Amino acid sequence: MGSSPLEHGAALVLGGGISGLLSARELAAAGHHVTVLEAGSEWGGCVGSHAVAGLTLDSGAESFATRSDAVSGLAAELGLAAKIVSPRPGGAWVQLPEGPRELPKTGVLGIPASPWDPEVRRSLGLLGSLRASLDRFLPASVGTAADVISVSGLVRARMGSRVLERLVAPVVGGVHSADPGLLDVDMVAPGLRDRIRQHGSLAAAVSAQRRGAGNPAPVAGGPSPASGQTAKAGSSVAGLEGGMHTLVDALVEDLRSRAVTLLPGTPALSVARTAEGWRVKSVNGTFDAGLLVVAVDGPTAVELLEGPVPAIAGKKPASGPDVKLVTLVLDNPGLDSRPRGTGVLVAPQTPGIEAKALTHATAKWDWLAAAAGPGRHVLRLSYGRVDGAGEQPGGPGTDDDLLAASLRDAVVLLGIGISRESVVDWDVVRWPGSLPFAAVGHRARVSAIRESCAAAGGLAVVGGWVAGNGLAAVVSDTRQQIRNLTG
Repeated sequence: MGSSPLEHGAALVLGGGISGLLSARELAAAGHHVTVLEAGSEWGGCVGSHAVAGLTLDSGAESFATRSDAVSGLAAELGLAAKIVSPRPGGAWVQLPEGPRELPKTGVLGIPASPWDPEVRRSLGLLGSLRASLDRFLPASVGTAADVISVSGLVRARMGSRVLERLVAPVVGGVHSADPGLLDVDMVAPGLRDRIRQHGSLAAAVSAQRRGAGNPAPVAGGPSPASGQTAKAGSSVAGLEGGMHTLVDALVEDLRSRAVTLLPGTPALSVARTAEGWRVKSVNGTFDAGLLVVAVDGPTAVELLEGPVPAIAGKKPASGPDVKLVTLVLDNPGLDSRPRGTGVLVAPQTPGIEAKALTHATAKWDWLAAAAGPGRHVLRLSYGRVDGAGEQPGGPGTDDDLLAASLRDAVVLLGIGISRESVVDWDVVRWPGSLPFAAVGHRARVSAIRESCAAAGGLAVVGGWVAGNGLAAVVSDTRQQIRNLTG
């Protein structure tokens, strides 16, 4: 492919994940001629699919938070409104060192709205609930005065170590694959500290989020029942019948109907500023456009842009954790009872278990249970997180080691005998460094990067590393950034 002339209204998107595809759709709707360059062969990024035992399953994200209508609204626009489904109401569990407990009805990253909720007290014990209840007597400045604070720093200061270790760490590990001591609370739970200042305590802030009151910004991982009614832990999400990957299929079909040019296997090699806009060199030629949207991972984005936008040099974020997802399809009628509801999150200090989370997918989604058939079950176990020292602990390496570990872990987590002979099929999907990693100070770094890119003109940076983890955050942020770019 040779050099392409700059067309009036031409726009270029680097990256074919959800943020890149949605950016292309918004740009095309605004009247631009759009080209999307994707390094890989597949569209959708972390929202992918794979076939296991004849079932087409999600290989990455399998649900979205319902704290806002960002994802459901997009699905409706793409003709998928009737496909939106809620998980079974069985709720999730947490595996603690002394055994499994039903995960309490929590609001934000495992933080309880009430330390005396029976499920919370069962997890914390009397002393843990007493310590957590001191939160209401602390000045609102505790945990909110510093410019930057980690999730651990905020929770430990206000509610104590047992809330942190038994509730928050398992949820954060399951969602963000990282130790809460490494994560910037303002990035993974934006607006939470503002609500503490407004309502006077962390518990009150979480309660306000559950009611949808005093909510200056969406909170990652938080529930969203507009009525304020409580819901089982793990139930404040929704999915799509057939899997979340069907959203990608619908997006790609929509883009083709809008005459968007989609070029897989075309990684960007360099980005330069021109008198008329932007020039991108790729393995398949050179592309010119008046508007440029960079929708790749954080380290790659900064590497591409630090030449034409010198102000962002030295601001490259850390790579995310290497996550490995093991999917098992089992013939095991013993799992029909759904012994741990929709799944189990694992407290990091729990000995003998290498997985950070297990999802009982056929217990979570009725459509998948129907597709799998009687007695057949789908389990998803995830491995890999960044520990408190910032290291990625070694774990199962080969696919065979991961299979063996997943079977051992599933037996302990579900309390059901599972033999190798019951495995109908299995697969391992690896996501090396692709999960956004919101380290302490990341939000300030992201703000500085975006300010510099906006000042360059005709340039936007989107994706989970700037928006925050989760489809709801990515969809909402991407649309806002494209509005800013084209407005």
